Amino acid sequence: MSKKVRIAILGGAGMMGQGIIRDLLSERAVVDVAEIKLFDSNRERMTALTLELNDARLTLHELDVSDPQALARSLDGSDICVNSVPTLAGFQMAIFEAALAAKVDYVDLGGLGTYTVKQLEWHERFRAEGVVAVLGVGADPGMSNVICRAVADELDEIDSIKLYWAATLSGPENPVLVPPYSVSTVLAEYAHPCLQFLDGRHVECAPQTGIEVIDLPQPWGRCEFMYSIHSEQLTVPLAEGIREKGIKEFTWKLHLPKREHEAWVGLVKAGFGDFDRPVEINGVAVRPLDVLNAVISRNISEKAAQIPEQKSSEIHFAIGHGRVGGQAATVRCEVLVHADPMYAGYVDAATSMNASIAVQLMLRDPRRPGVYAPEAYFKVDAYFEEARKRKFAISLTRELA
Repeated sequence: MSKKVRIAILGGAGMMGQGIIRDLLSERAVVDVAEIKLFDSNRERMTALTLELNDARLTLHELDVSDPQALARSLDGSDICVNSVPTLAGFQMAIFEAALAAKVDYVDLGGLGTYTVKQLEWHERFRAEGVVAVLGVGADPGMSNVICRAVADELDEIDSIKLYWAATLSGPENPVLVPPYSVSTVLAEYAHPCLQFLDGRHVECAPQTGIEVIDLPQPWGRCEFMYSIHSEQLTVPLAEGIREKGIKEFTWKLHLPKREHEAWVGLVKAGFGDFDRPVEINGVAVRPLDVLNAVISRNISEKAAQIPEQKSSEIHFAIGHGRVGGQAATVRCEVLVHADPMYAGYVDAATSMNASIAVQLMLRDPRRPGVYAPEAYFKVDAYFEEARKRKFAISLTRELA
């Protein structure tokens, strides 16, 4: 290991932030962590995590991210800023710009497409200041972008790359709705139109369309996938080394467990898809998102004893069609993530561990200032080596016609 590093994690007491911290402080780390500065407004959750992890390298700092001066101070002395504040909280660009001003490298967990495109426009400004930013470094986006790069590298010419993510839960039925990640992100995936890359251009598609049924191995079985708002389809087909190969189609599709899927569909039908526009209740304006978050959190807390032990399994896979040496070829890269004792304490091990991988590779390997999507920044072999340490099963196959 080289120099000791200091990492600032904004929103670090949230579900993903806590997981990133766990992995950074684990024996798997390939960088020498001197300090992780956890910034959040929730003192109770910060304290609970500190007591659990009992690691002197973790320090707590209260932060109102809406305060520009406090935000700027939070980055002082850090080597990298990890933005794990939920994208739709509205602070994505403010934190991104603050990192540039402080000349501190930056990562986030994704901009749901819109923010990602805006951030990529800052490439020359970051490069000129010698600052690195990599956008969307969780599992999807993040690892998903890297598996697309792995597929693309196996083809001389590319017709299409189709990217999928499916999750399933094994065990007793859960009577409590437990979000797989940020409530606002799930609602956006189910309620907002998205862009897909079709016939060589980006096309707006309605939410919950593009339905495709695929038979997968157990425990997933038959899965129904749908288009959803994401950033991979906005960056991968335009990436250097991919666009030149003639790609005409790139799509991203999602599958959540059946009962959870039905719950989110129902919430969108009830109007929660318009989660940011306030409603008036007894003369008080409130956002539907704030109400829903509060109700879900209270329900999880009060019914914790009723939540059964379930095993989560995920499959992330990309299928590429094209040619190798003029011969038709199909390439498939997939990552399987099954329940494992290593993931105890993580709400979403795949997302937070992949974010930790990205942070560590950025700190360890030679830097390339500028703003990048993951497929344009990380080396596939180095990335997969770290993913396998975390018991992600990775396969890459190529078949010639």
